[in-house]
Amino acid sequence: MEPKQAPSTATNSPARNQPQKENMLVNILLNIVIPTLILTKGSKEAYLGPTWGLIVALAFPLGYGVYDYWRTRKINLFSAIGLVSVMLTGGISLLKLPPEYMAIKEATIPGLLGLATLISVYTPYPLVRTFLYNDKVMHVDKVHRALEQYNNVEVFEKSLTYATYMLASSFFLSSALNYILAKMVLVSPPGTEEYNSELGTMTALSFPVITIPSMIVFMAALYYLFRSITRLTHLHWEEIIIGPEQNS
Repeated sequence: MEPKQAPSTATNSPARNQPQKENMLVNILLNIVIPTLILTKGSKEAYLGPTWGLIVALAFPLGYGVYDYWRTRKINLFSAIGLVSVMLTGGISLLKLPPEYMAIKEATIPGLLGLATLISVYTPYPLVRTFLYNDKVMHVDKVHRALEQYNNVEVFEKSLTYATYMLASSFFLSSALNYILAKMVLVSPPGTEEYNSELGTMTALSFPVITIPSMIVFMAALYYLFRSITRLTHLHWEEIIIGPEQNS
């Protein structure tokens, strides 16, 4: 009789192999709250000074982006864009370029995303499938089978095109609001305490002034897409949406 083997302490359970979910509180603290406090309060000559205040403040979102890549081992599109934005902000500020450059930078990134979204309509890989119609949000295979069953595949493609236009409009709205906010807030010369304080104020205001309106348009596009799917597939919402327990 063979001796019984002791149970292995190692496990390949899904819970062990799953990447940890992002902590939104930590995200907000490192990307908005702490940089804002350093720029508005810590950049005075009595503390870090304008140059080191800027460097330390930008180190937090930059470090968080690097950590996020190390944690997930995946390049997140928005994290990558955030890293590029932080580096451009640091470069423009440290080179003491006129505030107009910062306003242009703030408008360019979401503007390019909006343009890329529109152009993608005419390619085999529309970005609306990346942002909205993907297997992280809904049961894409089930939806496609139902569309084929009711001969609504072509009609749905038109709905995807309209949703793409709505998605692109959210990026263009963000671009316009970014530019207006930067022009209104950044009025002092770079390299000064006042400029760093204004940069911190702009960072703090970006959420209520820019993110919320853009998210409203984004959610409207998502709602329109789901309504189109339920109408064309005769499926209920709960049959389409992937719940948190399925996406974990």
